[in-house]
Amino acid sequence: MSKLVIVESPAKAKTIKKYLGEGYDVVASMGHVIDLPKSKLGVDVDNDFSPNYVTIEGKGDLVESLIKQAKKSDGVFLATDPDREGEAISWHLAKVFGMDLKEKNRVTFNEITKSGVKNGMDHPRQIDVSLVDAQQTRRILDRIVGYKLSPFLWKKVRRGLSAGRVQSVAVRLISDREEEIKVFVPVEYWSIDAKLLSPNDKREFTAKFYGKDGKQLELHTKEEADAILAKLDGADYEVVGVKKGLRKKAPAPPFITSTLQQEASRKLGFQARRTMKAAQELYEGIDVEGQGAVGLITYMRTDSLRISDEAASAAEAYIDETYGKAYRTPKRRVFKSKSGAQDAHEAIRPTMPEMTPAKLKKSLSSDQYKLYKLIWERFIASQMANAQLETVSVEILANGYSFKASGYSVKFDGYTVLYEEGRDDEEEKSTRLPEISQGDFLKLLSIDGGQHFTQPPARFTEASLIKTLEENGIGRPSTYAPIISTILSRGYVEREGKSLRPTILGTVTTQLMCERFPNIVDVEFTANMEKTLDDVADGTSSWVGTLRDFYGPFMSTLETAEEQMKGIRVKIPDEETDEVCQVCGKKMVIKTGRFGKFLACSGFPECTYTQKIKKETAGNCPLCGSRMMSMKSKNGKEFYGCSKYPECSFMSWDVPLADECPDCGATLFRKKGRGGKTYCAKEGCGYVKGVEDAE
Repeated sequence: MSKLVIVESPAKAKTIKKYLGEGYDVVASMGHVIDLPKSKLGVDVDNDFSPNYVTIEGKGDLVESLIKQAKKSDGVFLATDPDREGEAISWHLAKVFGMDLKEKNRVTFNEITKSGVKNGMDHPRQIDVSLVDAQQTRRILDRIVGYKLSPFLWKKVRRGLSAGRVQSVAVRLISDREEEIKVFVPVEYWSIDAKLLSPNDKREFTAKFYGKDGKQLELHTKEEADAILAKLDGADYEVVGVKKGLRKKAPAPPFITSTLQQEASRKLGFQARRTMKAAQELYEGIDVEGQGAVGLITYMRTDSLRISDEAASAAEAYIDETYGKAYRTPKRRVFKSKSGAQDAHEAIRPTMPEMTPAKLKKSLSSDQYKLYKLIWERFIASQMANAQLETVSVEILANGYSFKASGYSVKFDGYTVLYEEGRDDEEEKSTRLPEISQGDFLKLLSIDGGQHFTQPPARFTEASLIKTLEENGIGRPSTYAPIISTILSRGYVEREGKSLRPTILGTVTTQLMCERFPNIVDVEFTANMEKTLDDVADGTSSWVGTLRDFYGPFMSTLETAEEQMKGIRVKIPDEETDEVCQVCGKKMVIKTGRFGKFLACSGFPECTYTQKIKKETAGNCPLCGSRMMSMKSKNGKEFYGCSKYPECSFMSWDVPLADECPDCGATLFRKKGRGGKTYCAKEGCGYVKGVEDAE
C-alpha cells in the first residue's frame, strides 16, 4: 500500500510526485471540494453561525474517488497551500474523509523543491483549527454581507447587483479619488530657469530660481515672474556655495505579494490576476529541460520579508562569481516585515538562485519568464552592495536672487548593475553637473519663465490601489487580485488605459452605501476587521464572537435602511455623449444592458434607436483606409471594424497595430493569445512577421 498526498492542482501534484517517488500517490483536489451553497445563505445565524457546507457542484465524482483512494491508502497527508485558505481546504478534506483532527497529517511546502518537499514531509503537524476558523469567519462574513445586502441593492438601485465587504471599500477609495479630481481647482504658478555655461569645461547646465535672502519665493503670476526677470536683466551669476557629498542608495527588499503585483504592473504592464497566475505556475512546478518538473519560486502569497540563510548564501555565491565580492553587501541584510505579517513563510524568491532567467528561458512561457526574471533580479539585488552616488548642489547668486542646481554621478553602481525598483510617480531627472567652484562667474545663455498649474491627484492604477489597500490594512495577500477582478466584472469600476475610474453605477452605489451602511465602506472599520481575523487566526479571539459582534449591528442598520427607504428607488443618471442619434438628432446616452454598455437615444421611449459603443483604435482599415474602431459583441467579446460600417464591411477579431507593413504600408494586425503572429490583412500582400510565426 502507498501513502496518499493531496494537493490542489495537477501541476503541483506532478512536481511533488517527482520528489516523493515510489510509495506515494499524489492527487489533486482541484481546489475546494465543499463550500456554502450558492442558492441560499447557508449559515444558521441562530445556531452560532453554523455553516451548511455542501459538495461543490460537479465535484461529486472527484470527492468519491478521493474517499476511495484514502480508504485504501496507508496514510493520508494533506498538502494544500501554506495559508489560511489552504488550511481550510485541508480541514474540509479531513471532514470528508472522517479523519481524526488530532492526527499529524498536515504538511506544507514553502517551496516545491527536493529539500522543500522533504522538509515538509519530515514535519507533519495537526491541522491548525485557528487558521481554519479565521478563513471560515471571513467566508461567513462575506456571505452575510453579500446575501443580505445584495437584495437591498436590487430593490433600490438595479436588479442583479451584488455587494462585497472588502470590494465595497476598494470602490469607495476609487470613487473618493474621482471626487477629489472633480473638485480640484488648479493653481497657477511660475518657474524661472537659467541656462548657464561653466567657465572651466564650457558645459551647459540649468539652474532653477529659488528665492532671495535664503528664503524661497513662490511665483504665482506672470507679472511676478516678469518682475524678477526684469531685475535679473544684465546681472552677473556668481557661484556662492558648492556642497559635495556621498549618498548611499540601498536596494529594495525581495518581493511580497503586494509589491510583486505593483512592480509587475509598473514594469511589465501585468494586471494583478495575470501576475498571480504566472506566479502560481512558477511555484507549483515547471518542466525544466533536463530536470523535469521543478518549483522555481517560493510560495507567492506572503507578507513576510524573511529570507532563509541557505537562500542568502546561494545569492552571495552567485554575486561573488558573477560580479565580484565588491558587489556583495558586506553585512547580510535582514529586512523587517511590517507589523502583523505572517512570518511562517519567506519572501518571494527563486528556489534555486543559481538558476538564472537565461538558463530557464527555453522552458518558460513569455509571462513566466518575465515574472521569474523580475523575482530573480529583485532577490539577487537585495543581497548586493549599496550604490554610491557623488552628489553636488550649487547655489548661484544674481543681483540678490538665488538659483539652485543639483546633480549626481555614480561612484559605484552596486546593485543597480542588475535591478532598480520602478516608481509610480515621475522622478525628477538629476544629471551630472560640470566642474564648478565657489567664486566662479557663470555665463548666462538664456533665462525663461514658465507657466505651470498644480495637478489633481492621479487616478488609481492597479499598482497604486494595491499599495493603498496594503497600507490601510485592507485585505490580505491572497485577496488583492480577486478584489480588483470583482469590482471590474461587476461594473462598479472600469479601466481607462492603466487607470481605474468608477462607473456611474459605482458612484451611485457608493453614495448609497456611505449614507446607509457607513461601516461597510469605512476604511478603518474594515482594517479593524482584518486585525480581528488575525486574532482569530492566532487563537486569541473567538470566531463565533466575532460574527456576533458584526451581525447584530449590521442587521439593525439594514432594517433601518429598509424602513427609511421604503418605496424609494435610486435613479442611475444616464451618461451623456457627444454622439447624435441618426434617427431624431437628439444626444445619445450610454446605458447598460444584459450584454454590457450600449448607446441609446436620449429621446426614449419616443425614439428607440440604439447602437454599439465604438472606440477609435490604432491602425486603418485594409479595405478602404478609414480609421479602425474597437467594439464589443453581444457576449462582451472585443472585435475591430471599419469606422465606415456599413458602407465598408471589414471586421476582425485580431488586434490592429500602430505599425505599418514593411512591404505595402498597410496596417499590421496581431492574432490574440500567446504567441499570436503579426500579419498584414491587405488582400494580396501576405506579409507575416518572423519565419517562426509564418510556419
